[in-house]
Amino acid sequence: MTEQAIIAGCLQNDAAAQRELYNRFSPKMLSVCYRFAPNREDAEDMLQEGFIKVFTQIHTFQNKGAFEGWIRRIIVHTCINFLKKHKKFNESLDISYADSVHVKEETVPSIMQARQIIECIRLLPVGYRTVLNLYALEGYSHKEIGMMLDIEESTSRSQYTRAKAMLENILIRKKIIEAPKQDFQWLAAFNKS
Repeated sequence: MTEQAIIAGCLQNDAAAQRELYNRFSPKMLSVCYRFAPNREDAEDMLQEGFIKVFTQIHTFQNKGAFEGWIRRIIVHTCINFLKKHKKFNESLDISYADSVHVKEETVPSIMQARQIIECIRLLPVGYRTVLNLYALEGYSHKEIGMMLDIEESTSRSQYTRAKAMLENILIRKKIIEAPKQDFQWLAAFNKS
């Protein structure tokens, strides 16, 4: 079934088209949810809520840009709303890991698996994890993140900086990377995975 046929079917509330849309996009969108969620059950809840929104809002898709990108934006916003609703974003932030990690120019070896990085990102406090995901992986600006999370732009910047340092420290301690490493250019390798 083509993407246009899926969209047309979903506009008619055709169950087969909805099932095809879900089967085609849910694995990738679950990985997006998983990066934001504290556990698999929450990720699955985020995914379900997100796809309900996709199905109820599909009439707003205007064929401007990629359909997958449109779905992804809905899923990301659903994840943020889920965290806010369940007060998970407002949990206190532990900055004890954010000690000074010195960074030098290098890249992570190509054998680094995206799954390992995701698991390490999930170890970050929810606020740090959310800002890191939105900025480094989803491409939102700190201004947009501030508006989405009801925080100051400067808070987004500082949480991102602390998240990078904390994540790098976790990666070093788990021996996924060798100390010290440079920036997060290596993160672009799994951007939008």
